[in-house]
Amino acid sequence: MKFLPDAHPTSPKGFSAARHTCGIKASGKPDLALLVSDLPCRWTAAFTTNRVAAAPVLFGRELLAAGAPLQAILVNSGNANACTGEQGKANAAATAAALEAALGLAKGAALVSSTGIIGHQMPMDKILAGVPAIAPRVTPEGGKDFAEAIMTTDTRPKFCGAEVVTEFGKFTIGGSAKGAGMIHPRMATMLSYLTTDALVSQEVLDGAFKRSLEKSFNRVSVDGDTSTNDTCVLLSNGASSHPEIQPGTPEAAAFETALAEVMAHLSREIARDGEGATVLIEIKVTGAETAEQAELVGRAIANSPLVKTAVHGADPNWGRILCAAGYSGGAIAPEQCKLTIQDVEVLVRGTPVDFEAAPLSRSMKGQDVRLHLTLGNGPFETVFWTCDFSKEYVAINADYST
Repeated sequence: MKFLPDAHPTSPKGFSAARHTCGIKASGKPDLALLVSDLPCRWTAAFTTNRVAAAPVLFGRELLAAGAPLQAILVNSGNANACTGEQGKANAAATAAALEAALGLAKGAALVSSTGIIGHQMPMDKILAGVPAIAPRVTPEGGKDFAEAIMTTDTRPKFCGAEVVTEFGKFTIGGSAKGAGMIHPRMATMLSYLTTDALVSQEVLDGAFKRSLEKSFNRVSVDGDTSTNDTCVLLSNGASSHPEIQPGTPEAAAFETALAEVMAHLSREIARDGEGATVLIEIKVTGAETAEQAELVGRAIANSPLVKTAVHGADPNWGRILCAAGYSGGAIAPEQCKLTIQDVEVLVRGTPVDFEAAPLSRSMKGQDVRLHLTLGNGPFETVFWTCDFSKEYVAINADYST
């Protein structure tokens, strides 16, 4: 596998994309993004676990359950179409129908996604004018434009990919994601779109996607808030010359390895670009007795405002980390715990270790921060990614809708 940091959703063969400004955002920045496949795609997806789910999520769940091939995705930013009732559902369906008409696609071949402010009806006059305007503008070079147009409070677009060469041929995976705030997914991320020109059996597609989610987007938290709009989609159009990838083959394993790497990279970039963030925090939990224990502990540390503010201040205040592990719900034994910050031991068998605070603090300033908590001798481990909390985070969210 070759990781491609500059790849994007249209790097795989047979995909095109474009962006457009239709006036949803008051800033005048692009707010409509379109991704199209030349061929009908096998696909799989995951959506928010929040019981308050946006209209496009409800629409997407029904589309996925129907099982028809997918060929286009339209994303708008600036308006979430969430908490908008029956009108919101009708607007999502009308947008998809307009896209299918503009592209000449069969009914059920188009998915819509939205991101932005909650509780506002979609300005359908702008959307319905924007759909026929963006449809003819898609190009194979439009993947980065797509990644930029789906942003809201993100400071930069997020995209990458991977190339896999096997004895039967070559295939590519590309992807992009957006997300900086209201990030605490238990399924995917805010919005993420992944493509491949491999022809992947549905069984391999579903399995690789689900397992990769657990190791990537389900291990990210910026602020502990699970969005109403979380959506992650994977499209397989088979445009490469590679034969179909079947379960239990080396090609299936290679596909999953590459997909997991792309999704993990996008996850880290979301955490790194958290609202007001200055550093990425990686939390590794090892030695757990169960997978659930490892996840509970890692998630609690990732969500702790006290841990996140201490890291922002470059304060190696290890007590906050252990405290979060203690209230996580994971049955930890403090006397068995070992903790390192930036690979410096600060706690061994539940007992503080003398360390030089000033050099450790300097190593935390403006750099990625690594926290590693060992719970005991168990076989389970996990990794979470989060970011620090700064004054800027409060300012961004205090002013978001006003």
